Amino acid sequence: MDMNIQKYLAFIKTVEYGSFTKAAEILNYSQSGISRMINDLEKEWNVSLLERNRTGVKLTSDGMKILPIAQSVCNEFNRLQEQVDEINGLGSGLIRIGTFSSVATHWLPKIIKEFQKDYPNIDYELLLGDYTEIEEWIKTGRVDLGFLRLPTTEEFETIFLEEDKLLVVLPENHPLAECDKFPVKALCDYPFMLLEKGAKAEISEIFERNNITPNVHFTTWDDYAVMSMVEGGLGIAILPQLILRRIPYKIVAKELDVPAYRKIGIAYREKAKLPLAVKKFIDYLEYRI
Repeated sequence: MDMNIQKYLAFIKTVEYGSFTKAAEILNYSQSGISRMINDLEKEWNVSLLERNRTGVKLTSDGMKILPIAQSVCNEFNRLQEQVDEINGLGSGLIRIGTFSSVATHWLPKIIKEFQKDYPNIDYELLLGDYTEIEEWIKTGRVDLGFLRLPTTEEFETIFLEEDKLLVVLPENHPLAECDKFPVKALCDYPFMLLEKGAKAEISEIFERNNITPNVHFTTWDDYAVMSMVEGGLGIAILPQLILRRIPYKIVAKELDVPAYRKIGIAYREKAKLPLAVKKFIDYLEYRI
């Protein structure tokens, strides 16, 4: 029910401010998250709620009929939630999260900061690992949820969050540093730094799909070690775009001429059995990335 209320509220605020972007700012969601929530409502109800144009949005005739009812439902839900929180409360709790470094660095600080505004007494435990380790932690109950590359094992419930582009990383003085897009076949022409640990990850799959064998000189699961070695001229690498935000290294990132991506999502076992704090955190995540 909580997620439906969030969708109703997204609809109400978008109408109130006449903009997906402004509603996203007010509700601390991403602009695309607000848009997806309203699209979800339109699909669920089989109606058109808003007319989109260059100047913003306005209600359709169906939207005009539904808006006051949605407002009433949200008001009543707030009253209900106040009573439930008073009885059960979220005065304390622990959310255990399995994650990899790029998510821990660039997503989680902002997400947790915003979540704490509503639930300031929740504690967090972050475990950093690779995909295989995170899957095992979810299976054994070591973590409540984990960020993973999708698809993952079928026994998990999952929510897709974002598609993350994979980019070639070069020293600034590399011969192909000025190219428009890096030729995938040229990956074999230079010493390669492989970001991988244990089971094969998405980078090795790029090689297999294109039937190429790189000259791997170094393998690690440390993104920043790879960037440092590339900066030092020891070779080239492929890294996710997410980890390349706000980096201190003198390197150049280029798209491949054969585009490659990873799909990032969250995974968990049986949401219905998770602690209340974890359920609320999962609902919070879905539309905020």
